[in-house]
Amino acid sequence: MASEKVETVVAGNYVEMEREEGDSKSAKNKLSNLFWHGGSVYDAWFSCASNQAHFLHFVAQVLLTLPYSFSQLGMLSGILFQLFYGLMGSWTAYLISLLYVEYRTRKEREKVDFRNHVIQWFEVLDGLLGKHWRNIGLFFNCTFLLFGSVIQLIACASNIYYINDNLDKRTWTYIFGACCATTVFIPSFHNYRVWSFLGLMMTSYTAWYLTIASLLHGQIDGVKHSGPNKMVLYFTGATNILYTFGGHAVTVEIMHAMWKPQKFKMIYLIATLYVLTLTLPSASAVYWAFGDLLLTHSNALSLLPRSGFRDTAVILMLIHQFITFGFACTPLYFVWEKFIGVHETKSLFKRALARLPVVIPIWFLAIIFPFFGPINSTVGSLLVSFTVYIIPSLAHMITFAPSSARENAVERPPSFLGGWAGMYSINIFVVVWVLIVGFGFGGWASMLNFIQQINTFGLFTKCYQCPHKD
Repeated sequence: MASEKVETVVAGNYVEMEREEGDSKSAKNKLSNLFWHGGSVYDAWFSCASNQAHFLHFVAQVLLTLPYSFSQLGMLSGILFQLFYGLMGSWTAYLISLLYVEYRTRKEREKVDFRNHVIQWFEVLDGLLGKHWRNIGLFFNCTFLLFGSVIQLIACASNIYYINDNLDKRTWTYIFGACCATTVFIPSFHNYRVWSFLGLMMTSYTAWYLTIASLLHGQIDGVKHSGPNKMVLYFTGATNILYTFGGHAVTVEIMHAMWKPQKFKMIYLIATLYVLTLTLPSASAVYWAFGDLLLTHSNALSLLPRSGFRDTAVILMLIHQFITFGFACTPLYFVWEKFIGVHETKSLFKRALARLPVVIPIWFLAIIFPFFGPINSTVGSLLVSFTVYIIPSLAHMITFAPSSARENAVERPPSFLGGWAGMYSINIFVVVWVLIVGFGFGGWASMLNFIQQINTFGLFTKCYQCPHKD
């Protein structure tokens, strides 16, 4: 009876969602819904799996840099860290979804209407814990997504250089900055249906290309697998994988884009499991074939011989980086719209025009700091550790600390976790582990690496790590 009651409360009154879903069934809107205006469980799964695999990484594709992390960690540690952080990332995404449902249910009991309003993570923190938590969440989330967008822009220039090196990477950054600016015209995550599907297909193609191409290539002469060798490299690699499974900074926005957000519960875990079927074989195969050579080649594509299949992978990654730029920027657009007071306007053109100031600093930062590897690692340790691991765990524990909050919780912990005591134990472990290993050791290693890049290449470098052109 209790579970039925909870389900009724959760699903009971998403009025605007149900109305929109009903309207979407008319013949007039079917084509639009297929390609543009999605909000189903499948759309959320596509968004999570697509976003999870390509959210923020060394060259904006975790698939292409995980072999590099394996060379730092060694095969065994690389596999274990992927499984461990994949599970941990799914856990904190689950916590965020619980807090979202709790917040939304409380507000809808107060007759709050979210018809023209996209709920964001900082608003969930504000509603449940107050303005100080809102400000902390807003700072970490926005900074994380800002640099995530910067990394995607840098990655576009880095990848296209593998196909066309007639222009330097900085010039390519100018070009792709203009292309990515067109995401201001995409209103919300409802409108990423076809993009999410295509992104998932692109991820799958590239992963299996890396796996098959590496196996067919075979091991290079005198291949060595000596990792781990240095503590700095070990914790840099571990932080990269922590970052890999920290792509749920947009979990709340994706949930809000679902017609029935209560069905989100297990979607992120399933998406993560699918991503692991792509990342584990590809990273293992490339590391098996090239070994320690990857320590000086962070992008796995640079070691594979040029072919039509490789060029296809590069082009698909470029398209996906455009999609991922939109994923990272959309929450920033929402924050900016709310700040200047145009979020609830129905004019698409007015909202797009208002969003442009968000793109300009991203463009500028990508030109100042073209060090996509060090930026990725630094953001992972200093921002992702708090944004998507520590803050959600602490927020969940504090929200449900009062006995009345636990008794009236919209969703209670599953019995197999050991109830509230089991849930709190897992949360404490996540906070302590990420604080020490992710933020502490990871922050130390990544900052050393970042400072070294600035000292070696300088700011505004024209063509970062270009093999034969300056």
